[in-house]
Amino acid sequence: MSLASKVANLFSSGSTNAETNRIGFGFSEDGLSRGKDTFADVKFGSEGFASETMAPKALEEEGRSPYLHCMIAGGLGGTTGDMLMHSLDTVKTRQQGDPHIPPKYTSMSSSYATILRQEGLRRGLYGGWLPAMLGSFPGTVIFFGTYEYSKRHLIDSGVTPWIAYLSSGFLADFAASFVYVPSEVLKTRLQLQGRYNNPFFKSGYNYKSTAHAARTIIRQEGFSALFYGYKATILRDLPFSALQFAFYEQGQTWAREWKKSRDIGLPLELLTGAAAGGLSGVITCPLDVVKTRIQTQVNPAARPTVKNPSGGSSAVQVKAEATSSLKQQIRKISTSSPSTHTPRPGSINLDTSSLFKGLKLIYKTEGIGGWFRGVGPRFVWTSVQSGCMLVLYQSIKGQLEVYTASVKDEESAV
Repeated sequence: MSLASKVANLFSSGSTNAETNRIGFGFSEDGLSRGKDTFADVKFGSEGFASETMAPKALEEEGRSPYLHCMIAGGLGGTTGDMLMHSLDTVKTRQQGDPHIPPKYTSMSSSYATILRQEGLRRGLYGGWLPAMLGSFPGTVIFFGTYEYSKRHLIDSGVTPWIAYLSSGFLADFAASFVYVPSEVLKTRLQLQGRYNNPFFKSGYNYKSTAHAARTIIRQEGFSALFYGYKATILRDLPFSALQFAFYEQGQTWAREWKKSRDIGLPLELLTGAAAGGLSGVITCPLDVVKTRIQTQVNPAARPTVKNPSGGSSAVQVKAEATSSLKQQIRKISTSSPSTHTPRPGSINLDTSSLFKGLKLIYKTEGIGGWFRGVGPRFVWTSVQSGCMLVLYQSIKGQLEVYTASVKDEESAV
């Protein structure tokens, strides 16, 4: 048996021995149709609605795709969605990390036009695309593999589906964070920088390439700098992912019950994915605001310089200047999926790394409105990205199932 076959068998083995749980009109608790039963084919029982026309094993195999299919489809769908929205990510990064006074980048439309005109598409709006892609694919592969595995096993253990979806979203994002956070740090710095020796924007960064950026960061700041903002990132992204997939699974279940079919069609696929992402983005907007404020406004003060009485530069002065230059390189800017909140001029500095203290300070100074600043752009971003990713996920997964079935038919015919 080849290595690929062993891997495929490993990922698919978890779903064949699970005990069947059924709810709804022939739908499983994970939101997938188990058969083609009509209303007349189901009956009330102690476990809800259950079909009598198919054996549990057949129902299980039809409703759950192999883990390998889910991981491949998730990786391709997630990466495509991220790449489609990369230019918006770049514009927001420029707005958040702009050190110029007055700011060079203000409105969304003028920022797009300025970057495109001065720096072009590849080096401007799509700066940092390589580390974004290199981190997005393995990150989403890990995410969907972990999500499907934990969701199925929690449901088969008797956990309420809604709790299983939330818990699986948390676990999946945490598992993927060890891959996507370092790639996002590289991506964000290259996005802010633009092209090498950029004459149009002085960001404080000047890397020749992705590899040069990684080497420079590790050499000057240490390996841990690749995980900068990790705590703030997961405090926002874990709740978002948990809510996103809980809403998505429930939306898929309702749509399939309404259509009486596992195939709900492209419009409903887009609607359920976009609604899940948009609603989750709105709910977690306060976390996004705090994360952005912490990463963009809290700047470490440079060490004081001590001048040599003779007028020359002392060793202490040189060291202070070097430290100041290094701290400029590690200026705190937003990482991970783009924060769609730009701090307004005069906003209070959050001299804390505590999420809850940050929420409290913003509420005291700006009220509830401060928590939801930038909620409109965040809703647009999360709904579009989520809709694209999840539609592609379902489509690619379906194509993989069709391909696998055709291969099996050909092998059996030989």
